[in-house]
Amino acid sequence: MSLEQAAVAVRAAAERVFGEHVDQAAGYVELLERHGVERGLIGPREVERLWERHVLNSAVIGEQMPEGARVVDVGSGAGLPGVPLAIARPDLDIVLLEPMARRVDWLAEVAEKLELPITVVRGRAEERPVREQLGGADIVTARAVAPLAKLTDWCLPLVRPDGFLVALKGASAAEEIDRDGAAIRKAGGADPLIVECGAAVLEVPSTVVKIRRLPTATKPKARSRKR
Repeated sequence: MSLEQAAVAVRAAAERVFGEHVDQAAGYVELLERHGVERGLIGPREVERLWERHVLNSAVIGEQMPEGARVVDVGSGAGLPGVPLAIARPDLDIVLLEPMARRVDWLAEVAEKLELPITVVRGRAEERPVREQLGGADIVTARAVAPLAKLTDWCLPLVRPDGFLVALKGASAAEEIDRDGAAIRKAGGADPLIVECGAAVLEVPSTVVKIRRLPTATKPKARSRKR
């Protein structure tokens, strides 16, 4: 669905969220409409609700990201949330991390066609070379990748101390936190916060779980014994 065909509320939200870059966002939606289903990026039922359910839903989480932050989108897939973030927040330094070759090709095509200054990397967050290459990010984000227990184990090592994992979740957010709290702490995360994003522009705000990576305690050096 083009932006012109979308509901008035959706058009208004898109213009507020993307501002002068709204045509870029429309171009991204058009690419997903044309190729998303055939390339296994989205389900057929998602085509009619790309704007509100996927693109706007992803872009508004930029509210939780400081100016100029270095961001890694883990398991980017169709480019969500990383591509909408890059369009809405061109100040961010965004890396799309994706393990599947065909999706990496898609993301590279999107970046080229939309002239987005994003980096696409093939790999998994839990792999040592990826952690060495991408570690120290201000923000790591993910959407529909894994439960919080696995997500924090995979993603927090990519986050700098006192940086954040910002995970897009839905109604299950509180339940996941209750279930996976011990695993989050074990992975080095502080107590999670549930935050709503886009409340001023979206009929249904996006729900994110925000987890700060705790600084690693440094052990004091052992003193040498005098002989």
